[in-house]
Amino acid sequence: MADLLSSGLGEEQENEKEDRERDGKAAKTEKNKEKDRVTDTLRSNDKNGGNNGKKRNLSDLSLVRFITTELTRGYFLEHNEAKYTERRERVYTCLRIPKELEKLMTFGFFLCLDAFLYVFTLLPLRVILALLRLLTLPCCGLGGARLLQPAQVCDVLKGFIMVLCYSMMSYVDYSMMYHLIRGQSVIKLYIIYNMLEVADRLFSSFGQDILDALYWTATEPKEKKRAHIGVIPHFLMAVLYVFLHAILIMVQATTLNVAFNSHNKSLLTIMMSNNFVEIKGSVFKKFEKNNLFQMSNSDIKERFTNYILLLIVCLRNMEQFSWNPDHFWVLFPDVVMVIASEVAVDVVKHAFITKFNDISADVYGEYRASLAFDLLSSRQKNAYADYSDSVSRRMGFIPLPLALLLIRVVTSSVKIQGSLSFMCVLLFYLGMITLKVLNSILLLGTSCGFVKEANMEEKLFNPPPPVVSSRANSRAHRSKHVHIPPQQEPTIDKGGASVAADVSPPPSVAESSAPTLPKSDSDTFLTTPDGDDDEKIINANTGLEGLEPRTPKKDLLEIDRFTICGNRID
Repeated sequence: MADLLSSGLGEEQENEKEDRERDGKAAKTEKNKEKDRVTDTLRSNDKNGGNNGKKRNLSDLSLVRFITTELTRGYFLEHNEAKYTERRERVYTCLRIPKELEKLMTFGFFLCLDAFLYVFTLLPLRVILALLRLLTLPCCGLGGARLLQPAQVCDVLKGFIMVLCYSMMSYVDYSMMYHLIRGQSVIKLYIIYNMLEVADRLFSSFGQDILDALYWTATEPKEKKRAHIGVIPHFLMAVLYVFLHAILIMVQATTLNVAFNSHNKSLLTIMMSNNFVEIKGSVFKKFEKNNLFQMSNSDIKERFTNYILLLIVCLRNMEQFSWNPDHFWVLFPDVVMVIASEVAVDVVKHAFITKFNDISADVYGEYRASLAFDLLSSRQKNAYADYSDSVSRRMGFIPLPLALLLIRVVTSSVKIQGSLSFMCVLLFYLGMITLKVLNSILLLGTSCGFVKEANMEEKLFNPPPPVVSSRANSRAHRSKHVHIPPQQEPTIDKGGASVAADVSPPPSVAESSAPTLPKSDSDTFLTTPDGDDDEKIINANTGLEGLEPRTPKKDLLEIDRFTICGNRID
């Protein structure tokens, strides 16, 4: 009985378990069906919503709504404030350039005028005083003193050069040169004028070296070992240079005169357009402060030279028309047009150069201070050059050939006859001396103000630094960069192995305190366009090539007209 009861209870429990399992499966099936129905409902709703959204978006894409958006959309410049502030400062800099540039040009013009008037006024008087000393000092006894001071020797040499070159220039026929040039075609004259401009720069660069070599050869202390060819060969080279440069400027003046007297003014127009071609050749180049300083000095010299050439053209034309004042007013519009084109080209050129190279307009104040420093330095007790020579080196303006040509033109155009004419010449000479003295006084006062503003007063009282020749400097530069450790003789131990005595392993590149990062050639060119190959050194330990820290750039006081700044001369 017990077994039957236990088996019956087991069957009942199994039946109950099966019933519960069937009920759970049925409940799960119901839940899954409900989930499927909800999912289908949501999908259908999403489809209906998507269709409605698409219909709504299609309704928004209308022409009226697009035009309304274009008319009412806005933007905020303040989100990029730095960019627009920089653009505004560039505009203000371009607007300041004409004023600052003309200040520099005006100051430089009067500096050139001072050096130019010196040749006509004070130089003859200084030559006369030196000759009087040369004649009277032997009678009074030398007393261990020099026969002539170095400055007096230079003045006498300049006087002799002017006299010899003027006697040579008297054989040059200006009228024949004029008709020879006038017979050429317009294109030939245009090419000739461009060639003359290039030749003028080359003559100026080499001519000042010739004159400086002559002055140093004539005044070099005698106790030094002779390392020159003699004073007379240097003097003959200087005479030949001044004569050829004067002939070159005469051809320039004659070509300009032909352009003024041409009937259709085509040559004058072509010559003026040549100034605008200069904008294309200089604006789209990289300029640094030193390069811009050289270009500014070149523009000052070019403008002053053009004024003298225009004066020579007016004198020659007035002579041909018997000094009729009405003919001057015929020439006056062309003269104004040439000057105006020169000023406009300079302003546009400097404005865009400063814009593209991100140079401030305040740099022209530094240029004025550098030129003023030259003027004040020539008045110091420890001065090592005359002011006219300083202007020649700084601006490339050599007054001797231009003054020689002007004297030649004036003496051939103006006939001096009678005592009244001599009195007029004397009064004119006194007037030029007065103008020279007044100009020098004003320049000195203005220069003192510029030097004080630039805080350059201390440099005036320091002696000039000794200058090492470029060849010796380059040798020292190369020897400084070559680092080769002394090789030690190997020692042989008992085992026959060759070992070096006290040789420490070379330090690795990773252990160096300042590792050099390799740069590609293009990266080096873009970041350091003015670097030289001499700055590259080879490390003897690692065998790697690196770059030394770049030397500081030259001061403006060390930049002459024909000093290479970066990789070019401007």
